[in-house]
Amino acid sequence: MTANVPLNELGEFLKKRRAELSPHTVGLPESDRPRRVDGLRREEVAQLASISTDYYTRLEQGRMQASAPVLDVLARVLHLDDDERGYLFQLAGKTTSRTRRRGRQKVQPQLQRVLDDLTATPAVVQGRRGDILAWNALAAALVTDFSQIPEKHRNYPRIIFTDPAMRTLYADWETSAQISVAQLRMEAAKYPEDPRLTELVGELSMRDKQFARWWGDHRVAARTVGTKTLNHPVVGELVLDWDTLTANTDPDQHLTVWTAAPGSPTHERLRILASWAADHHLPASPPLV
Repeated sequence: MTANVPLNELGEFLKKRRAELSPHTVGLPESDRPRRVDGLRREEVAQLASISTDYYTRLEQGRMQASAPVLDVLARVLHLDDDERGYLFQLAGKTTSRTRRRGRQKVQPQLQRVLDDLTATPAVVQGRRGDILAWNALAAALVTDFSQIPEKHRNYPRIIFTDPAMRTLYADWETSAQISVAQLRMEAAKYPEDPRLTELVGELSMRDKQFARWWGDHRVAARTVGTKTLNHPVVGELVLDWDTLTANTDPDQHLTVWTAAPGSPTHERLRILASWAADHHLPASPPLV
């Protein structure tokens, strides 16, 4: 019998999350009896969710599909946040659907026009798997010259783990790298049979022990908003807010922009960086043809 990848992933996700909870955290009485496993036992999760231990065990073993009401209860019992709950439902909801063959992504014309007009704001367009589809000159000056990276390797998680300069650029590289892994996990739930994503995860797992460990943690995160501190080699420290906008015409294309409050030191340094980028003729992504 062929293994059901989403159900197996769902089982691993449930195991990881229950391992992080203690009886005290979920309101169960503590016991003096030695515990052979980290976190909650399967029977304790089943008790809290008002389901049989056999039913829950089958879920963790990838042997059956959970109903939506059971998933709701498990999300509450395991104290899942909104991103984790969405990930749980995506895994369960993919078990009976066929994965549609998806062609090579191209930047939507309207996104390209927005990108071209952002001359004072670093911005990139990301696609599935975190692929870098397009960028402006200031983004190249801020992060890296994407034009020098072969197109098949032009992928944000791959860059952050394989380019040594990223570990210096990002003041908190570990947090940024962990978020990129969690976002990739979310992508894997949406497209569990994507061969390029599988290849990417396999490559990074072999090349980087931290990636392999964080991938195994089953953390998930959506692309939303945040703040990053960069130690830029040209202009020094930059404290940047980032935001992600999704294209209505293609929900797999996201425009990410980095901004700073007007009048702040970072805002002024971005202006200096924009001038530096123009002097050094850093290329934006080529225009659509």
